[in-house]
Amino acid sequence: MAGADDSMDVPETDELTPPNRTLMGPGPSDVHPRVLRAMSTPLVGHLDPSFVEIMDEVQELLRYTFRTDNRWTIPVSGTGSAAMEAAIGNVVEPGDTMLVPTNGYFGGRMASMARRAGGEVVEVDAPWGEPLDPAQVSDALAEHDPDVFGFVHAETSTGVLQPNVPELTAAAHDHDALVIADTVTSIGGVELRVDEWDVDVAYAGPQKCLSCPPGASPLTLSDDAMDKVLSREEDPRSWYLDLSLLEGYWGDERAYHHTAPITNVYAIREALRLVAEEGIEERWERHERLAGALKAGVEGMGLEMNAPDEYWLPSLNAVRVPDGIDDGEVCGELLERYDLEIASGLGDLDGEIFRIGCMGHSARPQNVIYAVTALGDVLESMGADVDPGAGVTATRGALE
Repeated sequence: MAGADDSMDVPETDELTPPNRTLMGPGPSDVHPRVLRAMSTPLVGHLDPSFVEIMDEVQELLRYTFRTDNRWTIPVSGTGSAAMEAAIGNVVEPGDTMLVPTNGYFGGRMASMARRAGGEVVEVDAPWGEPLDPAQVSDALAEHDPDVFGFVHAETSTGVLQPNVPELTAAAHDHDALVIADTVTSIGGVELRVDEWDVDVAYAGPQKCLSCPPGASPLTLSDDAMDKVLSREEDPRSWYLDLSLLEGYWGDERAYHHTAPITNVYAIREALRLVAEEGIEERWERHERLAGALKAGVEGMGLEMNAPDEYWLPSLNAVRVPDGIDDGEVCGELLERYDLEIASGLGDLDGEIFRIGCMGHSARPQNVIYAVTALGDVLESMGADVDPGAGVTATRGALE
């Protein structure tokens, strides 16, 4: 058998040249040039003293961005779903009850992960496209007495921002439940205050409002949450995401657990430096202002937003698809004609909305005007009842 592989054909491939898209979908967003440059710097070992210093910096920058003093604040090696599973899979023990929302796609993912962790899932109902009602949450807490309550702060599938977060966390803590918040589409883009709002665990993704490639995902836990993790009677089902083991690497010891994605840590460090340089509150204001111009543009051309103004999510704008229009064809034409990415709906809203992001480095005036112009042109060419010129005028007026 020696040399048998010599007869195999060598695959023919060209140099990697992906298209240069403008990313205005639900993520990823455009990556800042400084982040790309950071990723091209030389590798060091994941236990190199210089990398340990970088780890310290990333943790401190994450605390600033989450608005927390939590000691247990790390980038999980993996995408935002890995941070999500680290949060739920460690905090939810077999036999625990977790209360989850039904008002979007990612509440459903919370439920799936809790069940895989051995938990019993109960639900607090709310329609897709609406936030949770604190009174209904309180009633569900009283009825089910869960160990953990999870909610989605910024629901990427519906374009809804959950208001009244302190009311939700207070109700949960009145029933001695820990609170896990999905902040994937809110961190760095809309107001998020982990400590002030009394959130026990928050997880996020780097590829949305932080404008960083996926691969190292933010996670923070309060002392109470980490105490529960460290006092578990049964190990979490994932060795890789076991926070009691990851604590040895990201804690004081810096003991080997796995080879960290070094380049991705470089990237998130630079992305978080950009957040700190801009100022977190100024960054929230920029997202609201530019997304407001996007919203003015789509409404100006005759389209409707999916979420009412009182819980509109600036970082992810859900826009109703006009009658008689195929959303998938529109998304395809935007890619073909304009190298512009937006996305269709998920789950219950599949085919009913466009999801247009306004996140991080993508949240710039030229991108907003470009997106409104391109969307109006494509919709008009397909026979939709829109006024593209009015949309662009409204966008420019909002920006000025």
